[in-house]
Amino acid sequence: MTPVHDKPVRLGVNIDHVATLRNARGGTHPDPVDAAMAAIEAGADGITAHLREDRRHITDGDMDRLAALCEDRDVPLNMELAATEEMVEIAARLKPHAACLVPERREERTTEGGLDVAGQHNRLVPAIARLADAGCRVSLFIEAAPHQIDAAASTRAEVVEFHTGAYAHALDDGNEDKAQAILEQLRDGGRSADAAGLEVHYGHGLTFDNVRPVAAIPEARELNIGHFIIGEAVFLGLGPAIRRMADIIADARAAA
Repeated sequence: MTPVHDKPVRLGVNIDHVATLRNARGGTHPDPVDAAMAAIEAGADGITAHLREDRRHITDGDMDRLAALCEDRDVPLNMELAATEEMVEIAARLKPHAACLVPERREERTTEGGLDVAGQHNRLVPAIARLADAGCRVSLFIEAAPHQIDAAASTRAEVVEFHTGAYAHALDDGNEDKAQAILEQLRDGGRSADAAGLEVHYGHGLTFDNVRPVAAIPEARELNIGHFIIGEAVFLGLGPAIRRMADIIADARAAA
């Protein structure tokens, strides 16, 4: 068996904010499905898209076309969604490779914090079962807290994606001690989740400058990165931004 730290870390590229740019002016340009195609051609290991209840960026039509593209190209589609009846039924119909349940509040700019699996266990279990029965690989976007990991392991979810936003924000604020403490929690969470039989992913706020320590976590199997890559694409182009991120991740893994 290959040691966990020797396994490569996949890069999932979130294309939500290509749709944000399109929707800011209306019309059809730039097309997030074209962005997904370009990401695949640049070597992305998967495509992530979040269909929000208010459809602020990705739309139902986008998801239909993304599902068709990813199936045609044999590339995993990771659909992020709130655990509502409407969203779960859409995911069950589309049958993406992965369905990642995330917290969602209308007033937030982007997803902040992890899903409270422990506190909402009884509500989430039927949604997780519905997605799993549809053939989706269910992922739960959570904080790296022991009680949340234990709760996730008691469901039919196969994956946890740990929220790295607090780590990124601490570095942005120049608080290295806080960032290191959060990084230790992310490392501990990776060990605990892996021991519980859950595959370990990380995401939110990751950049060229802060991704290395996360990519080096032995249990990490996938990083999902969107806003930063789309922003850097303005300066570098989408393909070069993706390839640079993938190279940094690979270098961090090799050095771990």
